[in-house]
Order: sequence, then C-alpha cells, then structure tokens
Amino acid sequence: MPEQLLFTKILNAAFAGPITSLLRALHIEPQFPQAPITNAIAMEVLVVGFLVLVFILVRSRLSVESPSGLQHVFEGLNGFIEGQSRDIVGHHSERFTPFLTTMGLFILVCNLLGLVPGLESPTASPVVPLGCALCAFIYYQAHGFSHAGPRYVLHFLGPPMEGMHVIGRFLMAILMLPIELISHLARVMSLTIRLYANIFAGDMVTLVFFSLIPIGVPVIFLGLHLGVALLQAFIFVLLTTVYLAGAVGEEH
Repeated sequence: MPEQLLFTKILNAAFAGPITSLLRALHIEPQFPQAPITNAIAMEVLVVGFLVLVFILVRSRLSVESPSGLQHVFEGLNGFIEGQSRDIVGHHSERFTPFLTTMGLFILVCNLLGLVPGLESPTASPVVPLGCALCAFIYYQAHGFSHAGPRYVLHFLGPPMEGMHVIGRFLMAILMLPIELISHLARVMSLTIRLYANIFAGDMVTLVFFSLIPIGVPVIFLGLHLGVALLQAFIFVLLTTVYLAGAVGEEH
C-alpha cells in the first residue's frame, strides 16, 4: 500500500467502505480496497473544500461601499480573465469567465498546495492535469457545437476552399479530417504533460534541496515553485481561452 498523507488517511478511514462498494458495483476493483482514495484525490477534495469556503466567505461579505481586500483580489482576478477573454474571443466572451476563473483558481491552489508541509500538489499526479485537460476539451467542444450547430463539424474538415473543384475539396477534407482530429486530441496531451511535468519537477527539486540543505537555500526554490505555479495556471487558462476562440469563432 502506498504511503498516505494524514488527510488521505482520515478520508479512507471514514469513506473507504462506501467507496469500495460503489466501485465494485461499477465493476471496478480498487487496487487497495482498504484505501481506495489516493493522495491526489484527497488533495483535490481539500482544494475544492477550501475554495468553496473562500467563495462563501467572499459572497457573504460583498460590499459596494466598503469592499474587503479579499473582494478586491477576486474582482481583480475576474476582471483580468474577463479582459483577456474579450481580447482573444471577442465581446461575447463574458459567459466563459466563470468557468475560466474557477479552473484557474483550482489549478493555482493545487499547484501551491505542495508548499504546505504535510501536503502535496495534486497536479504533480498525471491524473489531475488529465482531468483538467479533459474538462477544458469537453467545454470548448460543447460550446463549439452550441454556437455553430452541426456546421461545427466543418471545422474539422479544414479551412474554406472557395474556388476549388468539388473533387479537390472532397479529397482535401478527407486529408484534413484525421489531421484536425489528432491536433485536437493532442491538445489534451499537451495541457496534461505541460502542467504535470512542471509541477512534478518543481516538487522534486524543492524536496531534494530541503533534504540536502534544509536552511536558507530551499527558500529560493520555494520562490521558483511559486512562480511556476502561477505561470502554469495562467498558461492553462490562456490556452483554454484560445481553444474557445477557435471553437466559437465565426470564420468556420
């Protein structure tokens, strides 16, 4: 059985039985029936719980006349993502802001969790970045179909080829279809590997230097890890916004 963090042990002690029964009902046999909840899943639960509490706190103290510092932070973050979406997607991008902001905050807190002693970054496990990438993929594809309807399929057949003979257009579409499908699926792999590799490497470097030189020097790498965590959350949101722009754009 792999080593469990304290919070993981608490969750497994409380919910191992029901979760194992549920998995078996779905014909999924857990590798460790006594501990079906992994550290990555436990850390995700912790992040979601933390964010929900923060959102409730901000919502309960919203004020126009005397906004709190936390409200200013969230308004600034929301405004930044909304402005970035408007620049990339267009003036109809406001409906994407809640998803992009929530995704960015979730990834950022997951990235930073490894800086807390006794915890680890769930994004240092490949399953979590993959889940985030799949959410982004499904989200922008769903909005593509919602925006263009069945015509969205034409997006996978390459750019418009006006003036080309119908046979040439047909052959070009056959050529472009697998290329476009592979390129869209590659986006999932790209988002996953970029986030996972950077956070995993940051955690390992910080851990190594804490083991070798526990005083002074690791602070530098903690600062670097903080920068990487912020940058990777920003890049993930930015790329998702770019994919949304391609899905709901008018050119196809």
